[in-house]
Amino acid sequence: MIRLNKLTDYGVVVLALMARQHAVATAPQLAQQSGVPLPTVAKILTHLARDGIVTSQRGVAGGYHLARAADQISMAEIVAALEGPIALTSCVDGTVGGCEVEQLCPMRGNWDRVNQAVRSALEQVTLADMSVNDIPAGSPRANTQQSAPA
Repeated sequence: MIRLNKLTDYGVVVLALMARQHAVATAPQLAQQSGVPLPTVAKILTHLARDGIVTSQRGVAGGYHLARAADQISMAEIVAALEGPIALTSCVDGTVGGCEVEQLCPMRGNWDRVNQAVRSALEQVTLADMSVNDIPAGSPRANTQQSAPA
């Protein structure tokens, strides 16, 4: 199973919240609103700022905001900022020395195509896509919300 780490999952939650709010927010505000622990939010924001996905403002009205519009930030950028380079195996994109049988491997170079397909798929989905609040009809959450008293 290919699985993103929790930091990336939480990072998308925090970024989606920021995208919906369209305002400067502090790490404590984002932690409270998202339910993600403050130390984790701070770590996420540090990584995202380093990679230019969010920017920070100092001062009384300071905090963090998206560096670009949500529809200009791809999931590939977010994953790379929080996970590192997108690579399914250590032998992709011309990496040398990551495998003991590298010179004899019949798959050498073939994983690059799979890796590129995954990267391309992530580039097609934006933060704006992930920020939509609509819950698809028929999903368990949609059924729960429809039956809840108003």
